Amino acid sequence: MSAAVVPGDLLGLLEESARRADVTGRPDHEVLARLRASGLLGTAVPVEHGGRGGDACAVNGVVAELARVNPSVAIIAFQHFAVTARLVEWAPAALGAEILPRIADGRCLAASAWSEPGAGAAKRAIASTGVRRPDGTWVVDGAKSYTTGASVADVYLVLVRTGGEAPTGGTGYGAAGQTFFLVDAADPGVVPQPGIDLVGMRGSATGFVTLRGCMVPDGRRIGPEGAAARIIAGVRETGATLGAVAVGVAQAALDLLRTRLHERGQLGGDLVRHRLVELATRLEAARAVVDRAGARTAPDPGAATLHSKLFASTVAEEICLEAARLLGSEAYSSVSPLNRLLDDARGVGLMGPTNELCREILAARWAA
Repeated sequence: MSAAVVPGDLLGLLEESARRADVTGRPDHEVLARLRASGLLGTAVPVEHGGRGGDACAVNGVVAELARVNPSVAIIAFQHFAVTARLVEWAPAALGAEILPRIADGRCLAASAWSEPGAGAAKRAIASTGVRRPDGTWVVDGAKSYTTGASVADVYLVLVRTGGEAPTGGTGYGAAGQTFFLVDAADPGVVPQPGIDLVGMRGSATGFVTLRGCMVPDGRRIGPEGAAARIIAGVRETGATLGAVAVGVAQAALDLLRTRLHERGQLGGDLVRHRLVELATRLEAARAVVDRAGARTAPDPGAATLHSKLFASTVAEEICLEAARLLGSEAYSSVSPLNRLLDDARGVGLMGPTNELCREILAARWAA
């Protein structure tokens, strides 16, 4: 991952915001405004469109640094970067020329609206539809749930079914007959709502996006009709990974543990110090796997991205749990930051593709 790039004053605000959001369960609009103004949201936008032209290593570095102080904002940023990557590669030229400069300077925050009740973790059985009208525009209808950034994003990358019956089997993410569209939060028929009271990632504005007869020009179709599954698989090849969020959470937990043990005068014994070394080694291994995914040096970059998410999120949970054990009853207090970090770490494992789906996709390579 790249060197630190998040301004120090923003890091301080993010850390304070994380504590508040854990109590209120609401996103911090002031902090998000500062994030927009920082220029960080343009990390993945090409230089010719006013962005920083960063690669996956740069994206992972920003996300990990944000996650160390505020995992909720980090997950909003990660989803924004994921949508940005799809727009850079697949958006029509006119749309790219219009939207990418707005992303680069922070005017536009992007989010993914894929999940919905009954769709399954792999999003193969989505019910949301896009129907082409004779004039070429599309009518999009559906109800999306567990949308990170609902109510704070300006645009949503929406996954809908545009052809054929919704499949229920198969392996992978997405299905044939599914298409991506970019819809504006202000478009008629688009109704974003916060409202999911999460255990972790409580400031991530996770909620619902309802689409009622939303008229979308064909120029806002992202990629070929029916090619959503191919686009999803292709983005994994870029190396940007949710594992970066997990690395940031794990680093925060380890830093907290080391600080508290020092303050309590418990770093004198070899047993405790050696256990800290073991945890630090696990963290370095997770960081290395995330770095390898971002560098795209593996024979199968897509598989490396899945491995990094699976491994780093598992390590983050392990470090949080072990930190709680070492701190004893202190960590059992409802005000202990470790509780928030553990809940956030668990959340990474549930985010798409879920850890179980990562295992399914990776294991499919060895099927007879």
